[in-house]
Amino acid sequence: MPQQKPLLLVVDDDPALVRLVSLNLELDGYQVVTAANGKTAIELIQKEQPALVLLDVMMPGMDGFQTCTRVREFSEIPIIMLTAKGGVEDVVRGLDIGADDYVIKPFSITELLARIKAVLQRSKFPQEAAQPPFISGQLSINFVHHQVTIDDKEVMLPPTEYRILCLLARNAGRVITHDHLLTEVWGKEYRGDTHILQVAVARLRKKLGDDSGNPKYIATRPGIGYTLRKPKDQGCPQNNGGDQVACATGVDSSKAE
Repeated sequence: MPQQKPLLLVVDDDPALVRLVSLNLELDGYQVVTAANGKTAIELIQKEQPALVLLDVMMPGMDGFQTCTRVREFSEIPIIMLTAKGGVEDVVRGLDIGADDYVIKPFSITELLARIKAVLQRSKFPQEAAQPPFISGQLSINFVHHQVTIDDKEVMLPPTEYRILCLLARNAGRVITHDHLLTEVWGKEYRGDTHILQVAVARLRKKLGDDSGNPKYIATRPGIGYTLRKPKDQGCPQNNGGDQVACATGVDSSKAE
């Protein structure tokens, strides 16, 4: 018997769109609950604990941005914003307040299903092979236990930000390009979507207490990518499998200035 897919919450004040999206999600095997406004959505998230939320931006009363902000006060549940606005400012605003992804209306069901699958996959922590912790200054990463600490205090990171940090840590001292980060963390269909990467890195830096203007850990190489400070007296990490590819696509940070 095939494994049942998780419960999703669809939030939109357009009944026709809710019916269309819900029907197609159910045909694809998902369980679905719906809400027509932000208040009901918050109540359902707390009660039903869905695996993911599809959240419309333009709703009367509590709009999608306000709802997302409220949800992030108590939950890291994955959120995909559904918006008719294609402007960069609206996309960045949604990502900045905690949305995991966005889909611009009108969208195809195929695109929506692909985004849902990708976000659900990213919401799981990666399986790690046994390897020594990464330590750079006050930053420590325990790969086996998915634990990040700063000055011995645990930093809670959602899976996407944790994946970014681990990829940079395994290639410390090298610049990892925007497209490589997007492909490895989000998927190949996200290549070129630098907005979603920039916002995720900004959130990660904030949680690490890092300053983009004077970084202790993550440095930006404009137009190229990002690099994580290499621990002292440590050479290039010994990579295998997928990490070998990551190092190969990195750029020596001393040559990227």
